Amino acid sequence: MEYCINVRGGLMNLAEPWVMGILNCTPDSFFAGSRKQTEREIAERAQQIVAEGGRIIDVGAFSTRPGAQEVSLEEECNRLRNALTIVRQEVPEAIVSVDTYRPLVARRCVEEWGADMVNDVSEGGQTGIVNTPINEDGSMFETVARLKVPYILMSVKPTVEAMLKAWAEEVLQLRAMGAKDIILDPGFGFGKSKDENFDVLSQLDKLTVMDLPLLVGVSRKSMIWRTLDGTPDTALNGTTVLNTIALQKGASILRVHDVREAVETVKLFNKVNKINS
Repeated sequence: MEYCINVRGGLMNLAEPWVMGILNCTPDSFFAGSRKQTEREIAERAQQIVAEGGRIIDVGAFSTRPGAQEVSLEEECNRLRNALTIVRQEVPEAIVSVDTYRPLVARRCVEEWGADMVNDVSEGGQTGIVNTPINEDGSMFETVARLKVPYILMSVKPTVEAMLKAWAEEVLQLRAMGAKDIILDPGFGFGKSKDENFDVLSQLDKLTVMDLPLLVGVSRKSMIWRTLDGTPDTALNGTTVLNTIALQKGASILRVHDVREAVETVKLFNKVNKINS
């Protein structure tokens, strides 16, 4: 399907899938290779994502992996202000997403530090760190509607059926508030067992009934490396396999650690599609 998202007054055409590169300005993300904290590391990672063909840079400052430590709002803001300022200086042409579930942080990132999109893993405030209750001031739905920026709504539901039921209500709420550009993320690894993750992926095409672009983030996650008796460090091949399946089932955006490999996957996928069309 062909989707267009309004970013900074320009159209982000998803007729062909895009790749979103992960930039974690944290000391404790689950994949050690993605942790970038110094100014030089952040600048080099931003440049790398763009050089390897990534169209979106997703900047996060608060790990939501199981067992992650709570980060104060002030600390998250400090990390994101620093990282976003560097990213904007180094690659001003890139589309920048901020990965946060805090409404106040999202607002400051967009209004003050140049973020273009909000990537919310809490499904509008339902969860934060895995298995940890969330308690944040303000409404993320109201915040993104007021900011008028694209919003990635991630599901924490365990099944496709529950996901679709919740999304139907949530998208209506967002539309009523004035939000226009909504991207859906099934939330692999959030609120789901390993088998439930694979079941959702096998039925991913059913989610296209929402007629909204789908973002898939399986990069180096435990559903891959636990199945293959490996570690996050050994999960690149499995990531590529599942990204290919996601593209076949309708994904418009791949959120990844390994940008070059994902871009190559999309290029080959597009080549096959053009031959068969």
